[in-house]
Amino acid sequence: MRNTAGRRRGLSQSQAAAVLLLPFLAVYGAFLVYPFFMGVWISLHDWNLLAVAFNPGAKEFVGVENYVRTMWGRNIEWSLLASPVMQTAGVLGIGLALFGCRTGRMTRATALALGIAGAMFLLLPGFHPGEEGRWYDRRFWPTVGNTILFVGLTVPGVTITALVLAAALDGETRAKAVLRTLFFLSQVLSVTVVTLIWQIMFSPRQGLIANVTQALGGSPIVWLTDQQFAMAAIVIATIWWSLGIAMILFLAGIQDISKDIYEAAAIDDATGARAFWHITLPNLKRTITLVVVLQIILHFQVFGQSHLMTQGGPNDSTQVLVRYIYQTAFRDSELGAASAMAVFLFVIMGAFSVVQFVVGREKDR
Repeated sequence: MRNTAGRRRGLSQSQAAAVLLLPFLAVYGAFLVYPFFMGVWISLHDWNLLAVAFNPGAKEFVGVENYVRTMWGRNIEWSLLASPVMQTAGVLGIGLALFGCRTGRMTRATALALGIAGAMFLLLPGFHPGEEGRWYDRRFWPTVGNTILFVGLTVPGVTITALVLAAALDGETRAKAVLRTLFFLSQVLSVTVVTLIWQIMFSPRQGLIANVTQALGGSPIVWLTDQQFAMAAIVIATIWWSLGIAMILFLAGIQDISKDIYEAAAIDDATGARAFWHITLPNLKRTITLVVVLQIILHFQVFGQSHLMTQGGPNDSTQVLVRYIYQTAFRDSELGAASAMAVFLFVIMGAFSVVQFVVGREKDR
C-alpha cells in the first residue's frame, strides 16, 4: 500500500521531464528568445542608443522605415544584367540544383542549399538605382556583397581543403595521427591570435610570404592595405583557422565507409584517385552537405577577421555585415537601423538553418 501511495504521489515521466527542462527553457528564453523579439521591436523604432539610455521615452515608432532606409532607395530597379558575373553564377546554381534533384545526383538538402545560394546570387545583385536614383544607405548592399563574396570563397576553400586532408590523413600510422593533430590545432585558437599570426605572415617587411616572394625574385605584396588582395588575405586566414572541424567530420565520414567496398573495387583496378572519385565522394554526400551548410552559417557571421586585420578597409573592400551592424549600433548609435540589418541577417541564417534541418532528417533515414 505504501509503494502504491508513493507512486501516486511521485511525478509522471512527462512531468519530471518538464521540471528538468524548466531551467534550460528559462535561460534560453531570457538570453535568446527575448533578445530576438526585442531586436525586432527595436528595428521598428527610431532608437538612438545614447538618447534612450538617458531618456527611455526618446524612441519613436517608425514601422518599417528602418528597413526601407537601410535596404532600399529612390528609383530602384531590377534587371537581369545589372551584375552579369554574379547573376550568371546564380542562374547556373539554380540550374544545377534542379538538374541534380531531378536526376537524383544530389540530395534534396544539397539541391536546396545550392538553389538558395543561386537565388541570392541572381536576385540580390540585380537591384540597382535607375535614372536619377540612389540607395538611401550606400554602404549596406556593397557590405552584403562583400559578405557573400567572403562566404563564396571561404566555404569551397574550407570544404575542398579539409576533404583532401582527411583523405590523405586517413589511417592509423603515428605520422598521420600527429599531422591530424597539427592541422586541428588552429581550430582551438581565438580569432585574436589567428589574426595576429596572419598579420605577421602578410607583413611586407618581416612576413614569411614576403620573404619567400623576395627569395624567388618578386616584390612583396602589401596584402592588408591593397584593395585587390585584402579580401584574399582574410579568406586565406579564415580557411587556415576553420579547417579543423571540417577535417574531423570528413575523417569520421571516410572511416564510416566499409573497407570491403574498397577491397572489392581494388579487384577491378579502382584504387587511388579512381576509388576516391567513385567510392569516397558518393558515400560522403551527406557529410559534404552538412559541412557546407555549417560553414555557410558560420561564415555569414564573420566579424573578427575583418575588424582586426583590415578594419573593414581599404575603402570598405573588406567591410562585412556583422561589423557594419556593430558600427551602426555602437559607433553611430542608430540601434533601430542596426537591428533591421540584424533581422535581415537572421533571415539568411534561418534559410540555411532550414537546410541544415533537412540534412539532419535525411541522415536519420
